[in-house]
Amino acid sequence: MKVIPIQQAASPLAPAAPAPVAAPGAALVDRRARSVRDLRISVTDRCNFRCVYCMPREVFGDDYAFLPRRQLLSFEEILRVARLFVARGVRKIRITGGEPLLRKDVDRLIGMLAALDGVEVTLTTNGVLLPKLARRLKDAGLHRVTVSLDALDDALFRRMNDADYPVEKVLEGIEAAKVVGLGPIKVNMVVKRGTNDVDIEPMAAHFRNSGHILRFIEFMDVGASNGWKMDEVLPSREIVERIDRLFPLEPVDPNYEGEVAERWRYKDGAGEIGVISSVTQAFCSSCTRIRLSTEGQLYTCLFAQQGHDLRALLREGADDARIDAAIAQVWQGREDRYSEIRTAETAALRKIEMSYIGG
Repeated sequence: MKVIPIQQAASPLAPAAPAPVAAPGAALVDRRARSVRDLRISVTDRCNFRCVYCMPREVFGDDYAFLPRRQLLSFEEILRVARLFVARGVRKIRITGGEPLLRKDVDRLIGMLAALDGVEVTLTTNGVLLPKLARRLKDAGLHRVTVSLDALDDALFRRMNDADYPVEKVLEGIEAAKVVGLGPIKVNMVVKRGTNDVDIEPMAAHFRNSGHILRFIEFMDVGASNGWKMDEVLPSREIVERIDRLFPLEPVDPNYEGEVAERWRYKDGAGEIGVISSVTQAFCSSCTRIRLSTEGQLYTCLFAQQGHDLRALLREGADDARIDAAIAQVWQGREDRYSEIRTAETAALRKIEMSYIGG
């Protein structure tokens, strides 16, 4: 993955001339009038799963060379960047990986971030370490967790995660998070046509009346290793139609501007589901997210080909004003709208891997 100096335009869609940098503390708006509100921070590129759509074993085998510890941002470096983003309008910070619970003492980082004013701190996980860590995360100040679960059928789930983890381990993690109050818990299912779409209705039935929010995510062409094909994408509208036939649904307004999941609730009051349609119903026009990789690169799109190097600034002694100006330059020059212009050619480009940036 190419990383270029922060002063250069890193998006292939970005204009050659940088935008004037907003004054320190001013809200940041990109070239498509989108504000920065959500910061996603990857704390490790390691994972204990080898999911077929994210870390396929033929690429990320047991001997795969993950980043050495010295290349990862320290918690103090992460906090420094996060504080600058909060001053620029970020109100939600999500901790991702790889599997973020593999990062040693991640609850200490949660506590540091949770102390920032006006910020909600959340975390996405595969759930198997939650029975051990849920209480520590809650006590540190974590607000919510999102748990990935791609099937209820145990044999199918083991094939999906390709690490022989049973469904029961994830369900135990969800229950542990519920017990300590890390909710409402969102459960994410990546749907790959012909692989796990048979479990759509069983998943809906299982999580009705649970208090959890089940969300179905279209299989995306993130990275270059998951063998993405358009005919393996099951459009979210078909998912909604299938569930509606069993359990009638009605649409629900978004919780906030820029929410990526389209919300639906059961007419009988049994809860709600969401669908994330980044392939068939692009939501680029309202995207408010920026991503910080585990080694300190900024990415303005999940489908980015290039990153912007913040770690170099952090470690060469740059002051906050210089780092803030670099952040402002990146966001204000942003024009990303990959899902709106996706073609067979763009889908084939080598892009940042999901396991590296965390979705």
